[in-house]
Amino acid sequence: MKTNYEIRYAAHPEDAKHYDTARLRRDFLIETLFVDDEVNMVYSMYDRMIVGGAAPVNEALPLEAIDPLKADYFTTRRELGIFNVGEGEGEVHVGTEVYTLNYKEALYVGRGDREIVFVSKDKSHPAKFYFNSTTAHCAYPSCKITRQDALVAHMGSLEMSNERDINKMVVSQVLPTCQLQMGMTELAPGSVWNTMPAHIHSRRMEAYFYFELPEDQAVCHFMGQPQETRHLWMRGNQAVLSPEWSIHSAAATHNYTFIWGMGGENLDYGDQDFFKITDLK
Repeated sequence: MKTNYEIRYAAHPEDAKHYDTARLRRDFLIETLFVDDEVNMVYSMYDRMIVGGAAPVNEALPLEAIDPLKADYFTTRRELGIFNVGEGEGEVHVGTEVYTLNYKEALYVGRGDREIVFVSKDKSHPAKFYFNSTTAHCAYPSCKITRQDALVAHMGSLEMSNERDINKMVVSQVLPTCQLQMGMTELAPGSVWNTMPAHIHSRRMEAYFYFELPEDQAVCHFMGQPQETRHLWMRGNQAVLSPEWSIHSAAATHNYTFIWGMGGENLDYGDQDFFKITDLK
């Protein structure tokens, strides 16, 4: 097995105005999350969130404490949200506890010193584990969250190309967390827009992970300040960092699903400042 990580530094919005496409992609886009028998992650200076992926196929993959954490265990001072986005059933071993995750099921892991290991039940149909991690000031119990446990908000319409189900899963209304909030938004066939009208939340950063997108299709993720927007073309199984000063919205050439994760000082899902569609520039 192999663990890879990189550090991404925070950018001032005035500086980001001058970035070309290559620089935007280098600083905000996470292109490679899943490689067989590897754990790949990005340590972001935006609220110290870690965005990563684990793809156990031929062996179990421990979640190692990377050097920037200066800790013996990954969750010594952190909490963790995990989604299985692979075709097969998987297990997450948290100390002596074993949690089985089917497709689109989630697991919250609270702060504490113990080993965490990712396992696929069948290497011919492996699991893929997407995870977000934020710093934690206290320990809450680990908990599996199924689709039935989620708070579901049906929003949008086919006429507006944005009919979707927002599945709130690792959120304060479902279970206690320190600052991490995660959920999954599924767009209906024929719908391609998410998070429109666009918004920002200055007390939280966010990461988006796009999947269930055909290999020959793409999603155009919009970021930047409302009066100074930028875009990034993305493929399936890629993620993007969204600073607290940036909008986060997208349109694609096919319907898709994405996982959103947030970290910051406010657990209120409705902590948003919206902008009219006609005011975006």
